[in-house]
Amino acid sequence: MNVTELARILRVNPQELRDYLPQYGFDIGQKAIKIDGHVANKIMKEWPDIRRKIARQKELELQKDKINIPENETSAEKKTISIPRLVTVRELAALSGAPLNKILAELMKNGIFASLNEKIDFDTAWLVGTELGLEIKPAETKKEAENREEEEEDKIKSAFAKEEEKDLLPRPPVIVVMGHVDHGKTKLLDAIRRTHVVDGEAGGITQHIGAYQVMRRQKLITFIDTPGHEAFTAMRSRGARIADIAILVVAADDGVKPQTIEAFRIIEKAKIPFVVAINKIDKPGANLDKTKQELSSQLNIVPEDWGGKTICAPVSAKEGQGITELLDMVLLAAEMEAKSLKANPAASALGTIIESHVDKGAGPVATILIQNGTLKVGDHLVFDGIDIGRVRGLNNYQGEKIESALPATPIQILGLKALPRVGDIIGVGFGEKMKSKKTKTIVRSAGSQMPENTIREDDKAKKINIIIKSDVLGSGEAIEESLEKINTDKVKVRVISRGLGNITEGDLKRAEAANGLVIGFNVKIPTVIENMAREKNIEIKLYNIIYNLINDVKAMMLSALGPVTERKDLGRLKVKAVFKNEKTSQIVGGRMEEGRVEKGSMIEVWRNKEFLTSGVLKKLQSAKEDVTDCETGQECGIEYEGSPIIEVGDVLRFYKTEETAGKL
Repeated sequence: MNVTELARILRVNPQELRDYLPQYGFDIGQKAIKIDGHVANKIMKEWPDIRRKIARQKELELQKDKINIPENETSAEKKTISIPRLVTVRELAALSGAPLNKILAELMKNGIFASLNEKIDFDTAWLVGTELGLEIKPAETKKEAENREEEEEDKIKSAFAKEEEKDLLPRPPVIVVMGHVDHGKTKLLDAIRRTHVVDGEAGGITQHIGAYQVMRRQKLITFIDTPGHEAFTAMRSRGARIADIAILVVAADDGVKPQTIEAFRIIEKAKIPFVVAINKIDKPGANLDKTKQELSSQLNIVPEDWGGKTICAPVSAKEGQGITELLDMVLLAAEMEAKSLKANPAASALGTIIESHVDKGAGPVATILIQNGTLKVGDHLVFDGIDIGRVRGLNNYQGEKIESALPATPIQILGLKALPRVGDIIGVGFGEKMKSKKTKTIVRSAGSQMPENTIREDDKAKKINIIIKSDVLGSGEAIEESLEKINTDKVKVRVISRGLGNITEGDLKRAEAANGLVIGFNVKIPTVIENMAREKNIEIKLYNIIYNLINDVKAMMLSALGPVTERKDLGRLKVKAVFKNEKTSQIVGGRMEEGRVEKGSMIEVWRNKEFLTSGVLKKLQSAKEDVTDCETGQECGIEYEGSPIIEVGDVLRFYKTEETAGKL
């Protein structure tokens, strides 16, 4: 094998191959042109390890060159990015923030000539990243994400395992309200809290996750308010995992819907007790018996008054009817779970993040549900061994400043150095300090990590690249998950970046590099950025209602698909005679055996059940007169344009092509 051919396979410069291989036991010589095939195979097998060692060697050499540079100039941390096992050059540029031409230059330096949309493997991306001063890490797979979630849930379990029974005291139950999008979940919470949350919500939908506490029979109850739209499945699922009891809301006039079933499956998976609230009993079309029948037949939920074990409470959130009875049922369910509704208020606080966002004045702000211990102003917070800040202030669900928060209390934290993710487990303690702003990526903020599934796409699928900017983390995550659901084999939406806050110049650069558009949810676009986008011809769309966002993206997907050409079979004719043969045409006659033939039809020629060729029907006659069509049983003559190979006994099949709108 030629050395240059081996270098091309390994994607490295031939001279570098000659320089470095002797250091790793392959002395092929500086002037070598050919290499033994057995040795070449061994080099290819060991090359991934050799390439990492070479990159490390280069890094050490670079550090030696900088030995006389003052320490404060070299102490900055490397930028860390996570990429999947395969990534296109364009995507690598977007993730790393490096110019495309610089990425291409580094690839060419290593003997790799790749186009913008060509995929490179992780090892190659790692090598390029090292040359650019980046730290490249493999992206988290779906299985790893599931394992991580299990580990984080185990943190809560292990915290309680260390507690002694005598230290555990009763705490308020945590309730999650779930159900179909318009069955009145927010109105129900509105009736419970005696507030009007829905008045400020766009489109009558809870746009952000939150938590509230109410008092009933001198007992506190904590409610987690989850968004109702199907796009927020991820948040609803997390809500179920940290709740003690669920309220499944079903409208009496609408019955069980797909999202009702979805919500029930989440409750089942979380293995938490639940009660059913049959809402809208005040409406004219309300039918309690029909609703209970659907619950029984579709979800196997048998109401107590039908001999089952599930509490089904009729309520009217609008009229306030049955609300106190529902709360009493919730407290009854909580009493049944009393043994598990305990925590140690004297322990160091531990809880789950239920919302996080960046506030313009306060910086990173997170809402946490305390699950054990008491959180106090001044406590140091840790996530995954990293110190993420000191509590500068605590606000309760009413926005009031407080000094401490007991178990099962939802609380807003001020003073974080980095933004935790919804579902993260945060505790009080001391961890490794962050050395620079760049290390804040350790806390897995809403950054620009490429989801793994975007790389495993069929190259034949058309793609729409999108950058998402949202006001809160949960919304961004939920939008991304919703867009993943509408992907098809023919066209896919790729979220190449997801972040918080108003749209910035960096978002425009990423959109320009990926030939994509920017979508903002409950954020603004500064005038200077708007002008810049107009100059660069970059599309920006702003939304505050999730329905409109999803519908517009679906419209983009349909537009990307374009019209679909479909074949419509018409009929079949058996050739009885050949009247005239020309260089590119024939005139033949026959009898229609099936269907019909129309003027302008396409023709397929078949002989002995084998396809021969195809052509076009130029002229159609019946009884020596021009006609537009012929039906089954009629004899006709046709002028065929195409290769003149038709013989007596051949079968002609007629068809037409029609353009129709693409379907997702």
